[in-house]
Amino acid sequence: MQKQSQQAKPLRAIIAGGGTGGHVFPAIAIALALKKKLFNIQLLFVGARGRMEMRKVPEAGFRIIGLDIAGIQRRITWKNVLVPWKLLKSIVAAKRIIKRYKPDIVIGVGGYASGPVLWAAAGQKIPILLQEQNSYPGLTNRILGKKAQKICVAYEGLDKYFKKDKLYLTGNPVRQDIANIEGKKAEALTYFGLIAKKPVLFVTGGSLGARSINESVLSNLRLFVNKDIQLIWQTGVHFIDQAKEAIKSLPEAHLYVATFIDRMDYAYAAADVVVSRAGAIAVSEICLVRKPAILIPSPNVAEDHQTKNAMALVTHHAAIHIKDDEAQDKLGEEVVNLIFDDEKKHRLKEKMAGMSYRNAADRIAGVALSMIHTKKQ
Repeated sequence: MQKQSQQAKPLRAIIAGGGTGGHVFPAIAIALALKKKLFNIQLLFVGARGRMEMRKVPEAGFRIIGLDIAGIQRRITWKNVLVPWKLLKSIVAAKRIIKRYKPDIVIGVGGYASGPVLWAAAGQKIPILLQEQNSYPGLTNRILGKKAQKICVAYEGLDKYFKKDKLYLTGNPVRQDIANIEGKKAEALTYFGLIAKKPVLFVTGGSLGARSINESVLSNLRLFVNKDIQLIWQTGVHFIDQAKEAIKSLPEAHLYVATFIDRMDYAYAAADVVVSRAGAIAVSEICLVRKPAILIPSPNVAEDHQTKNAMALVTHHAAIHIKDDEAQDKLGEEVVNLIFDDEKKHRLKEKMAGMSYRNAADRIAGVALSMIHTKKQ
């Protein structure tokens, strides 16, 4: 732990971003790592009103301010008319936050609030650390990368998009409980009401759920039950009623269904195979816990970055890829083939072993503090 006895005042940092668990939980992991290294550092989160960070960040013990900001909806809706106005209003609000809080550094983790806050920080000459989660950065981060002093990345080869001397290969932060699943399987099976003698499939479409994955699982429920495959299924809020209704007709099966799974460490510990979207944090978690995975990238994300994340594993023979529009036809067969093929599962685990990074949050915190201390000298 570093000492601050000679500092006139505690160092201050703003962490900006959120929107989904893939942004929120890494942001909290970075904050906890900063506190561990510098116990009296002052931390402020800036997120988007109405998004999950406004609940999860205070639960983790940190203060957060919400901006009234939203992204463009891909479907036609009148709400898109308000997006430019909300963006402008958020930039003005972010400037006020920066001026009032006077941070020594601003860390951007992606999501709606990240852009306005980092833009405002750059305008006031505050050092910026950008955390790029994906193997292919979106347009906003490519622009912000020009203003950032340092950029922490999870994949090699991003010098195609950012200046090489700014890059630090740290990996993506994951929650500490997920990083430590060794020896938890028996406890995890009990938690989900499952038994030890049958294989377990864990399905997640992310914190918000994924309709195509949910519908594919629904149409294959009977197949899974007939094959004695147990299921842990995170549906998201919009599909939970359909899922619960479906499992009523299968009382003999071992099926656990929930809107959101708080104990993700247990879900990974119990699982023999994972079916997941290919968000950056999901991919990082799967690599870290080394679980054979079938990845179904979302087609509804900017610049198709989830497919690029998935292919970073698939090209190394470390995961199986199914296109979103083919999930309904292919998922059942792929799950059955993989979950009973021990040799193939072992090969996937071996290939992904070199693609995981432990202590990513700690590394990112170290980069951040080096920037602050360089500024102070």
